[in-house]
Amino acid sequence: MQLRDIAHSRTGDKGNISNVSVIAYRPEDWPVLLEQVTAERVRDHFGSLIEGDVVRYELPQIGALNFVMYEALGGGVTRSLALDPHGKCLSSRLLTLPIDVQR
Repeated sequence: MQLRDIAHSRTGDKGNISNVSVIAYRPEDWPVLLEQVTAERVRDHFGSLIEGDVVRYELPQIGALNFVMYEALGGGVTRSLALDPHGKCLSSRLLTLPIDVQR
């Protein structure tokens, strides 16, 4: 199963920092996010696209995790030579993260 099967995402960016939130569709999937969607797994999933740290923030009231990824946009959106390394592209990639859900 992929993360997209139990959650959706919102993104933002500022300079060379990308901000990706993952929000559970259902409250019962919140523990799965907490356990399986760690900063380390997110960093590994993006590989060389993220050159800096990944910091995870938990928002249990809304069943969401927010990941702040430093040095993630090739110098910043206006400086990058990549077509679109920010926003929706990063959230779409994160939603392909494999997860294990017992139903």
